[in-house]
Amino acid sequence: MLTPAEMLFHNFPEGKPRMLGYKAKWDESSMEYKNTTRSFDGLSPESHLYKELVQLSHKCWKCFGLKGFARVDFRVDEKDNHYVIEINGNPCISPDSGFIAAAHIACLSNNDVIGRIIEEITT
Repeated sequence: MLTPAEMLFHNFPEGKPRMLGYKAKWDESSMEYKNTTRSFDGLSPESHLYKELVQLSHKCWKCFGLKGFARVDFRVDEKDNHYVIEINGNPCISPDSGFIAAAHIACLSNNDVIGRIIEEITT
């Protein structure tokens, strides 16, 4: 399990949806791209929410029969209610992807990640 990331939406106008859409991901000239950042600092591993997200991620892994690697995306409201919004059984592993950023936080190199994925899917 890799460290969860939080997407931060800076200076978004009132009423603008805070979501990681096309512009935030790919349009480098857009307000959304310039004002959306990834953070690994917002959630303590000792917190109740962190433990719940890890437990729910494990349940998703088992329930959907995932293998190799996956990403579970959540929405968390102001009361820490959490909702699974996507289970991605084949998340992007390009060098600038969130999955690889989380792997680097865990001190895994790109080669480590690929090796572990291959090992997992061939056993």
